Amino acid sequence: MRIGIDATERLPMTPAFSLRSRPWLASYAEGVPADIELPTDSLVDFIENSVARFGRKVALEFFGHETTYRELGEQIDRAAEGLRRLGVKHGDRVALVLPNCPQHIAAFYAVLRLGAIVVEHNPLYTPRELRHQFEDHGATVVIAWDKVCQTIQKMPDDLAVSHLISVDLTRAMPLSTRALLRLPISKARDSRNALHAKARNTVTWEALLEHRRIKKSVPRPSVNDIALLQYTSGTTGTPKGAMLTHLNLHVNALQGRAWVPEMAEGTEVVYGVLPMFHAYGLTLCLTFAMSLGARLVLLPRFDVDLVLQAAKKNPPTFLPAVPPIYQRLAVAAKERGVDLTGIRVAISGAMTLPVPTVELWESMTGGLLVEGYGLTETSPIALANPVGPTRRAGSIGLPFPNTEIRIVDPEDVDVDRATGEAGELLIRGPQVFSGYWRKPDQTRDVLLPDGWFRTGDIVSIDEDGFVSVVDRIKELIITGGFNVSPSEVEDAVRMHTSVKDVAVVGLPGEKGDEDVVAAVVVKPGHSLDEKSIRDFCRDHLAAYKVPRRVVEIDELPVSLIGKVLRRTVRDDLLATKQ
Repeated sequence: MRIGIDATERLPMTPAFSLRSRPWLASYAEGVPADIELPTDSLVDFIENSVARFGRKVALEFFGHETTYRELGEQIDRAAEGLRRLGVKHGDRVALVLPNCPQHIAAFYAVLRLGAIVVEHNPLYTPRELRHQFEDHGATVVIAWDKVCQTIQKMPDDLAVSHLISVDLTRAMPLSTRALLRLPISKARDSRNALHAKARNTVTWEALLEHRRIKKSVPRPSVNDIALLQYTSGTTGTPKGAMLTHLNLHVNALQGRAWVPEMAEGTEVVYGVLPMFHAYGLTLCLTFAMSLGARLVLLPRFDVDLVLQAAKKNPPTFLPAVPPIYQRLAVAAKERGVDLTGIRVAISGAMTLPVPTVELWESMTGGLLVEGYGLTETSPIALANPVGPTRRAGSIGLPFPNTEIRIVDPEDVDVDRATGEAGELLIRGPQVFSGYWRKPDQTRDVLLPDGWFRTGDIVSIDEDGFVSVVDRIKELIITGGFNVSPSEVEDAVRMHTSVKDVAVVGLPGEKGDEDVVAAVVVKPGHSLDEKSIRDFCRDHLAAYKVPRRVVEIDELPVSLIGKVLRRTVRDDLLATKQ
């Protein structure tokens, strides 16, 4: 499914940089092609190919427990048959509410085998946050971590969740680890409670896998079918489901492989420390790593101790992450004398990568740490620094193979900016999404008729084709690698009994990202109680969205038409260092 006119009907355009004059190609690392052949098969064909080629090799490692590609393939087929018997069919949405775990991988591909659509969710979301997304996509079958099953069950009856499959993470661990978790000591009890909770009135994941493998005659998806709805705040701040096709996701994995040609099939070790419900973690773990026949070491959440412990047995060769993770790992490894020299390549995304972090990381690993750029709407990677001597710290790099960019006047996208001039970044390529689920108006706002996607980011490009971010049109806050919509946080803060009005902005944090800060106007007769407001927000928002600080102001600045001027609020807070 594609929103907009067909490629054969594209309007003529004369961008500053066209496919015939891509200045960045000269800066590509050795062996990286200008273009790759686009896949014609789906992600189901892709994973089955990896199972056939790397069957005996380890696909997944979870707390030391290993799953081969052949075993993973069997789990996918059995889960697909179980879902089929529950009534899942082509085009249905199936919600996944899972942390990183082997069951997440199998569930993802099992849903796709039926031609159904995966909808990824953050398992730490509150009932309010989940309800908004369920109301939008309408999934009636849910595969969820057993600790959040009660949250799913508490949603209103009108959302009509007909089948809830519960996943016990501890069942994917080695027997020795599971035995330790049962010990009657406080540490074991705390660890068990953090990973597992009994879920009533559900179908267990193990029961789903009791069926035979799905028959080959069951219809399969095509490369242009929607594979995934990935919720994002986009460029406007309202969470929307970005429709990503099998082609979008498959080609982005292949673009990533072409970008790092020295990656060897069947030998790489990739660490899954990024959450797979996030577009970045999903692509680099669920598709990129699996396409390589890599060993994917999964962690349900990032933990320095767990990563360094795992690294002693099977050190990573490739580590995708965000800047704070690299910083914390490098510092801890240096303090503890842990050898990280096996990590040849690390690609950072989601937020600005500080040069000191690059220097520290590369001194500890001997490998390269480069910055990339992407959005959920681009599956997600669109640009990256070369993995080689031409990379440039502080830049988001060069467009991927098969990817075009334009830098235009934000007020008139038909006017291109010259080299060195700031303008809005537009992207066109096979990884660009199909539009927002059931939101044609919002789709038209960002996806132009000729296929160009408006990113909302202000960038500049130099003579060698390297792109640097200058500013953002959108008012999203980036914290811990996640996008936070100011509007969503404001809606929660306004519900507090003492708040008359609020503006939420991002202010520079200590780790290179942004702090969520709420500037509130207090109701007459009330006083500011920062703790009360923050505690209230925790009941309605995921932890990373809760304001780090709450400050009181007399009134909110507004435009002539009454729109709150968040940028003015931000500038005022910076000026007064609040």
